[in-house]
Amino acid sequence: MLAAIGAALGLVFAAWASRALVAQISTSTTRVVLDLSLDWRVLAFTGATLVASVVIFGVAPAFRASRIAPIDALKEHGPAAARWSLSSGLVVAQVAVSLTLVVAAGLFVRTFERLAGASLGFDRDRVLIVNVDTARARLDAPARMSLYERLVAAAAAAPGVAGASASLSTPINAGLPRPMEIPGVPPTADRLALVNGVTAGWFTTYGTPLRAGRDFDERDTAAAQPVVILNDAFARRFFRGRNAIGDTVAGRTVVGVVGDQLAQGGFKPDGTVRSLRDNAAPSIYVPLAQSSGLFPSDRTAITISVRSAAGSPALLTRTVGAALTRTEPDVTFSLRPLSDYLDASLAQERIVAMLSGFFGGLALLLAGLGLYGITAYAVSRRRAEIGIRLALGAEPRRVVRLVLSRVAILVGAGVVAGVAASIWLSRFVAALVYGLDPRDPTTLAGAVAVLAVVGATAGWLPARRASRIDPARVLRDS
Repeated sequence: MLAAIGAALGLVFAAWASRALVAQISTSTTRVVLDLSLDWRVLAFTGATLVASVVIFGVAPAFRASRIAPIDALKEHGPAAARWSLSSGLVVAQVAVSLTLVVAAGLFVRTFERLAGASLGFDRDRVLIVNVDTARARLDAPARMSLYERLVAAAAAAPGVAGASASLSTPINAGLPRPMEIPGVPPTADRLALVNGVTAGWFTTYGTPLRAGRDFDERDTAAAQPVVILNDAFARRFFRGRNAIGDTVAGRTVVGVVGDQLAQGGFKPDGTVRSLRDNAAPSIYVPLAQSSGLFPSDRTAITISVRSAAGSPALLTRTVGAALTRTEPDVTFSLRPLSDYLDASLAQERIVAMLSGFFGGLALLLAGLGLYGITAYAVSRRRAEIGIRLALGAEPRRVVRLVLSRVAILVGAGVVAGVAASIWLSRFVAALVYGLDPRDPTTLAGAVAVLAVVGATAGWLPARRASRIDPARVLRDS
């Protein structure tokens, strides 16, 4: 009956939790729709697991109890002692598994926190991304460039806008690395770098600092001398600390060096997708007006980045959209805050942190219930002994210490086994952890401390009840 009630409650919880999980996967940029109707195969599997659990942990002990000889029951040893030993072993295993899950939860939650709070090299909270497509305008390359300038000017003039600029890619869409021609660097060396075409003020829009030299300005037209700006990672790798201003890269004069941006999206040289876990890639920036030789001339898509003067950039959606439409009715565009894209990129880490935290908390609850159950059972079996101790003058605190000592042994054994299992299993989660050692001592110590508190609480309740046993009543009932 208990198992059937638990199964019904579990079914209700599963229906709610599955919808909550899908809601967490979905973001403002990507809506996830899944069929959450009850699947008979999943139900059959979980039902079979329930039946097996009832048989093993319910019927088996009852069957074993039915075979106890009366003389053994009166002596309170033999099979009864074996049952106590088996129960203790199960609790130790439960504590060990709980500790392993809590350690994993700690690692994944801290990983998500570090990724969410990582220094990206740009302002994530004040930028609105406007993806613009000018294909319907049917313009040639020079006219399209003029349109880009008018659109940027219209967005910058909208109320509540601190600045606006255009680019071919953004930090959340890094593009492909390309080989660079760098004087003094042999052609056989790895000379790959990300390339982006930007307008003046793009770095200011994103809050990326200028380290040396100057930003692009109105002088950098298509007819002017080709120029380029490097990021710190490029300067460190190919110029090794010397001043790069005035040198040439890809046939262009270096006029500035800016801070690194942790780009994501696009592919790395090894074919994997770039993410926030990766170090800043060597990157170069060219004026958008001088980018015709680096990007396809028939490209009609552009990104306008808009910086909010105050408050959330989502509040600028209506005014910026209206300004762009007035400037050129034939363009199509979509508007999303930069933070939405970043949140979407961390969806996997958020789900892993949430699930591991939930199962870690559930494991702590089950470990506490197991410790409470076995301690309460032990106290009930030793009720007469405890009553005699109290009758002979034992202090209640000594009774509490006697009961808790058994709990401490069980928790200690489980912690030792759990720490060993966590260290061994850490190799399998190393790829999922960011900014942490998978054997992080702080996380291990925190998990042990949490489990110790749960164990102490679970043991203290029956221990406190044991210390209040009435010796006279116990002796009278014996």
